[in-house]
Amino acid sequence: MDNDTILKQLNEIFIDVFDDDEINIEMGTSAEDIDEWDSVMHISLILEIENVFSVKFSSSEIAALKNVGDLANLVGGKS
Repeated sequence: MDNDTILKQLNEIFIDVFDDDEINIEMGTSAEDIDEWDSVMHISLILEIENVFSVKFSSSEIAALKNVGDLANLVGGKS
């Protein structure tokens, strides 16, 4: 699965988790760019991504994420 496809699916997940149809993520998008993206929302986001993509992340993989690009690459490496 290529990063464009993953990014489109991730964007749908972000829209759903944050309940905001206006969200449009890019590879460089980080928690600093989305006001509601706090630690609690991060957990919800990760759980939904794991569910949708049928993958599992380790705590060290999650801790290493700096932006959506890192997340897309991680998903791509597992799917």
